[in-house]
Amino acid sequence: MTEKPIKIPGPDHPITVTPNPAWIRVTVAGRIIAETSNALTLREAAYPGVQYIPRQDVDMSQLESSTHTTYCPYKGECSYYSIPGGGDRTVNSVWSYEAPYAAVAEIKDHLAFYPDRVDAIEELPAS
Repeated sequence: MTEKPIKIPGPDHPITVTPNPAWIRVTVAGRIIAETSNALTLREAAYPGVQYIPRQDVDMSQLESSTHTTYCPYKGECSYYSIPGGGDRTVNSVWSYEAPYAAVAEIKDHLAFYPDRVDAIEELPAS
């Protein structure tokens, strides 16, 4: 078995994780799946920023663990969840790095959502 490569973010592939002061709300099929003022925004290279929401601010009862996994050489092993109430579109729509690499350690115990697989990821002004 070949070991998976581990890469360190740098000038050619920067990654930053910063607190997002906005109120983030994720909805699917008319239900609030996640709501928080404690999201972290991960920005990686030229990709759009991704909101990582603390697990305690996600309604885990609406998620179903998936057997799907992926690997990122910068972040580590990634596990997925589906949202059964959202139908086929929401299969593997949520992901989490349970043991992220040191460069992105802050995203441990956080979940992220694919914007095109949920109804909305709203970013509202903090109250």
